[in-house]
Amino acid sequence: MAAPMAHEVMLSPEGYDRLKKELDHLKSVERQRVAENIREAKSHGDLRENAMYHEAKLNQKRLEGRIADLEKVLQTAKIVEKGSLGGDIAHLGSKVTVKDLDWGDELSFTLVGAFEADPANDLISITSPLGEALIGKTADDEVEVEAPAGKQKYRILSVEPGEA
Repeated sequence: MAAPMAHEVMLSPEGYDRLKKELDHLKSVERQRVAENIREAKSHGDLRENAMYHEAKLNQKRLEGRIADLEKVLQTAKIVEKGSLGGDIAHLGSKVTVKDLDWGDELSFTLVGAFEADPANDLISITSPLGEALIGKTADDEVEVEAPAGKQKYRILSVEPGEA
């Protein structure tokens, strides 16, 4: 499978929905909260020496940056349906369980687009070294991944289609 172009963002339908909900929340609830914080800070007087005002404006800048990022991603994202490759081949949206051949640990995670990745919640990017090694593989295949700690070897125990 060819690597995605650098500017192309691939999302599962669930990932798209999550980002859309985040965008809606930021544009409604968070924008309102930040605007209230700015109004409150302005009421404290001289804006040149008002740390509360400067912090509120910085938070507004961060919020607007995140909103702009999400809008761009949602407009240009390629939605990849999970069923297009079948359930036994690892691809975007697959839940993969592997066994670390050095330590014997079993790990399960879902393969997602780079913008959705959240390793702390078992969401591994298909553009990460591990994600790239798993794409197109099936159960019982072995993969070797170059990691900061050295090469790691895994055996794929199962590949399941993502939750619909």
